[in-house]
Amino acid sequence: MDGVLYIATGEGFARAANGSALSVREQMPGVAIDIFTDRPECLEPGLFDRVEEITDPHRRSKVDCLPRTRFERTLYLDTDTRVVADIREAFGVLQRFDIALAHAHSRNRSSHVEEWRKPLPPAFPQLNGGVILFRATPRIAAFLEAWRAAYHTAGFEKDQTTLRELLWESDLRLHILPPEYNVRYKKYLKLWAADEAQPKILHYRRFHDQLGAVEPARSLGGVRPLLRRLRGTMGV
Repeated sequence: MDGVLYIATGEGFARAANGSALSVREQMPGVAIDIFTDRPECLEPGLFDRVEEITDPHRRSKVDCLPRTRFERTLYLDTDTRVVADIREAFGVLQRFDIALAHAHSRNRSSHVEEWRKPLPPAFPQLNGGVILFRATPRIAAFLEAWRAAYHTAGFEKDQTTLRELLWESDLRLHILPPEYNVRYKKYLKLWAADEAQPKILHYRRFHDQLGAVEPARSLGGVRPLLRRLRGTMGV
């Protein structure tokens, strides 16, 4: 079974999950959507297929809950995302690969080049942990458990530093998603020609603001008008 998974702690992130899940419903009707959260009262009724409560929330509860997915093939999404195309085909990547992520966009940022236990080649940069495709296999389960343990012991605020090194050391079959599956900045909507790349998943911090709640998201009239507006702000 394929499905989309959210992990949200705190009222703001839980409400933001509504807007992202609404975009999934619009673009991929029928796909199962689950969420782990400590604030189930902030969720739109009927929007999620299964709600699991987090009893010991922290800033990166993601690392604790990812191993608990019920799906055979999971697309994990941060709550500040909008799916703007039907991307069910992306699950097909997992027929060959164990896990798939996109490169972190700001790869020279100080927090993105910090090291954990060993130096790594810059040509193997951090991967963004906000969009992750993965299969339910014993190898993935072991990897996710190692990531959980590493985050809790390494002392980094973010989880991508440990993720990078663990992937480097692993024997997992890793696929790098094209940047259109994790668009972090609006400028790409201006730079890409139609036959060059088409956005699939927008991943903007602004979606944690007023656009995060489900009612304002509905008032936008769907993700296509949203995409047109974003392109319009870039002069396209």
